[in-house]
Amino acid sequence: QVQLVESGGGLVQTGGSLRLSCTASGRTFSNYYMAWFRQAPDKEREFVASITWSAHTAYYAESVEGRFTISRDNAKNTLYLRMDRLKPEETAVYYCAARPDRGVGSYMYTSQYDYWGQGTQVTVSS
Repeated sequence: QVQLVESGGGLVQTGGSLRLSCTASGRTFSNYYMAWFRQAPDKEREFVASITWSAHTAYYAESVEGRFTISRDNAKNTLYLRMDRLKPEETAVYYCAARPDRGVGSYMYTSQYDYWGQGTQVTVSS
């Protein structure tokens, strides 16, 4: 299995930026399709973005399209999420997730992922 550890969360003002990282260990990172989800208090975990093993294709939730960028560096076993123009309603715990898949499909549901990190808190102040 693969172990995932997120970092990079913190407190930022409305309109600010953050870059989250997710470092993987245990198995060959390039064999995994990766994603970011987030969960706000009293809400269900929701899809943010995903990326294929080769990084050739990425998918985004409509609410973050154009402001967030998902990327990966397979040589460093690391997934990233660059978040720009952040909004207060995006305050949440952000999780990275992995599924063993070298396909190019879009996977937007939590049940489609086998491995999860512990999450990193992002707080956007108004």
